[in-house]
Amino acid sequence: MLSLDGLEMIAVLVVMGLFIKVLEQFGMFEPVGGEDSVEDDFELSTVCHRPESMDKLQEQTKFTKKELQVLYRGFKNECPSGVVNEENFKTIYSQFFPQGDSSMYAHFLFEAFDTNKNGSVSFEDFVFGLSIILRGTVNDRLNWAFNLYDLNKDGCITKEEMLDIMKSIYDMMGKYTYPSMQDDAPREHVENFFQKMDQNKDGVVTIDEFIDSCKKDENIMQSMQLFDNVI
Repeated sequence: MLSLDGLEMIAVLVVMGLFIKVLEQFGMFEPVGGEDSVEDDFELSTVCHRPESMDKLQEQTKFTKKELQVLYRGFKNECPSGVVNEENFKTIYSQFFPQGDSSMYAHFLFEAFDTNKNGSVSFEDFVFGLSIILRGTVNDRLNWAFNLYDLNKDGCITKEEMLDIMKSIYDMMGKYTYPSMQDDAPREHVENFFQKMDQNKDGVVTIDEFIDSCKKDENIMQSMQLFDNVI
């Protein structure tokens, strides 16, 4: 069982860990056939959204063409229309936490992937985010995580925003991981989070404070390395 401090670390790392499960759910560790098999799918599939060419996506991400083929095949199997909406996204995550409620955390995660704010996540949206999470630099990954937790996108994380995040994580897994925890546990974790991250004690955490504090945390840095070269 994780220590109590582990729940605060999860606030930074859970998004990365869950993506391992998402990749498995999408069958993204399965080998693909010929080089052009998925390129043919781009041309032949009747979908609502047809992705950009593999060559262009390869230039824009840190995935190889074959990795993109694997990712697309898995994405299309789960999302035949070529896009996933928020309800489908929540359904995918609910499978990993059948005894908890992952809907709010999935909502926050969906918002982070829906960069165009059009209510859907395309294959391009998915691989752009995944490229950062799995192949980005430490700064890239921490920037992405910060953006996830900066709910109103004003450039800083407030205690209210972090409380919403902590409650969503606690609803998703905390009560079953720590059954003896009190209902005010999420708020206590927020206070601990701010003690570590809010370096100038002004009541908000900026991107610079977030990145600097995470880089000084050996557990976070070691855990982030676990997601290198996942696929």
